[in-house]
Amino acid sequence: MKNTWNRWIGGTRQLTPAKLAVTAVASLALAVFLSACQTVTGYIQPSLVRVIDASYIAPAINVVVEGVLLAGNIGQGTITPYGTLPATGDALIKVTAATGGAALVSSSGTLLAGHQHSVFITDNGAATNSYMVTVLEDQQIQAASGHSAFRFLNQAPKTGPVDIYMVPAGTTLANTIPLVTALPVGATAGYISFSSQTVTMVITPTGVITPKYTSTALALTGGEVYTVLMWDTQLTSDPPVAVTIASDLSE
Repeated sequence: MKNTWNRWIGGTRQLTPAKLAVTAVASLALAVFLSACQTVTGYIQPSLVRVIDASYIAPAINVVVEGVLLAGNIGQGTITPYGTLPATGDALIKVTAATGGAALVSSSGTLLAGHQHSVFITDNGAATNSYMVTVLEDQQIQAASGHSAFRFLNQAPKTGPVDIYMVPAGTTLANTIPLVTALPVGATAGYISFSSQTVTMVITPTGVITPKYTSTALALTGGEVYTVLMWDTQLTSDPPVAVTIASDLSE
């Protein structure tokens, strides 16, 4: 009875070195088997893809990627949900007016297996009725615990370079250091991670403490990943800034 009792401590049976070796080999074999079960020969993970329309001059548009209508009848400031497409190194992207007709612009881009992308449509300032298509890679994992991550796209040409503040609750704009400074038109800043808390997002022209946009309170609890599209509401000399915020986490 004494030998039996010595093999059990706290309800756990003690294994001899020989038994431990056998157990380790069995565990490794099981892990390899389970891993193999998760890999199917010839299977390639799809890519998750959405559309961001930041064009001022384009009409309502349809966006077709690899023959699939990814977005239909969308306009400036739209960020669509993600759709699933096969991964490819040369995806054909066609943007047409929602009413039909010839393509406004055709392009191509890489869609990585198991990744998330945004088809980003903007205006080409070098020519009238000329558009640009860029494929962005989006962050697809949560921000670190207790932190939130934001990416900023400045497409507000009449406003120009901007400063972006995340003003904590109970704090004034004047007492807050900007999260982003002097972000030029056409530029991207991100992903920028900061401690999660309740904040108000304020956007100002660079160096000017005069808000062009002030959000409602954003109650950030941790793990959030967002893309923020900034665009002028109109092409007058001093328009307010409009903002579209979308989560980059597909689930």
